[in-house]
Amino acid sequence: MIKERILKIQQRLKADEAFIVYYGPNRFYLTGFNSSAGVVLVTPQSASFIVDFRYFEKAKKVVKSCNVILSDKIWRQIAEILKDNKIKTLYVENRTISLSEFFALKKNLGGFKISEDTALDDYIYLLRSVKSEGELALMRRAQALTDETFEYILDYIRPGKTEKAIALEMEFYMRRHGSEGVAFDSIVVSGENSSLPHGTPTDREVRQGDFITMDFGAVVGGYCADMTRTVAVGGVSEKQGLVYNTVLNAQLEAMKHIKSGAVCKDVDAVARSLIDNNGFEGCFGHSLGHSLGIEVHEAPGFNLRDNTLLERGMVLSVEPGIYLENEFGVRIEDVICVTNDGFENLTKSPKELIIL
Repeated sequence: MIKERILKIQQRLKADEAFIVYYGPNRFYLTGFNSSAGVVLVTPQSASFIVDFRYFEKAKKVVKSCNVILSDKIWRQIAEILKDNKIKTLYVENRTISLSEFFALKKNLGGFKISEDTALDDYIYLLRSVKSEGELALMRRAQALTDETFEYILDYIRPGKTEKAIALEMEFYMRRHGSEGVAFDSIVVSGENSSLPHGTPTDREVRQGDFITMDFGAVVGGYCADMTRTVAVGGVSEKQGLVYNTVLNAQLEAMKHIKSGAVCKDVDAVARSLIDNNGFEGCFGHSLGHSLGIEVHEAPGFNLRDNTLLERGMVLSVEPGIYLENEFGVRIEDVICVTNDGFENLTKSPKELIIL
């Protein structure tokens, strides 16, 4: 399967063109090997993964899509591969390459044209946006572990527990049960802190009457999960109940419009309009959702500007929210996989309001 990704890129290259890949998630996508260093060099005839001594032994065992080369005078090695393959033009990752990397390429590979064209960079993200069955299997496992973590943490939460303690307990549980880490720094915010969409856990203790918003995800096989649930402690006020139900209805209504061929921004508009029309205009300040996979934030996304047509196999979050400054906030997030006539919801945790 990974070899097919290399082949698709090779088919996009002309006889005298090559593509160099620095960015970690893209390297992983093309090699199946996770490392903090290394370069993938794809020509029409070959694919090479040049990596230093720290990773070389393991890479030789894991990587089957590329010729694994020990990094030693890397610029000379890259130049030799380019010359051997009669390459004139080298494409780079325009979205992620740093200025220092770009200038280094210019300086050390002066005999070759370093193209600023975005075609190859755009193409690898297009490939990554549609998940294979193998990728989906890993994401289902990661999401299942995330669901299990939510079920576990409900019994842990009680008045007096701090946001930090809850966040740590979730992370410990995920790691103990097979997660390779966390997809992102977990968000656990309670009471007035829950009005912060990306608030960080604090020493604030949970109290009766609080909403607690938890946004977290496991990682399995290098692929991320993501979910958000908001629960209540002790009970809710009429206003809290109204906000919660508005967010839930916005998510459910938006989901009715998800299928292959739907436009991303149109799905966002459904949820946003419902929230605005129920008296909470200006209280939903982020996008409805984002793609995820190797990274927790990928493209395309459900937002006001994205004209991408959904395709079967795309995986996105659906996460409307309402945030009332210095009062409380609510967000509900599921991860879905687009199908021809709808979607598969990878997130199984209940969404109806849970009062602990």
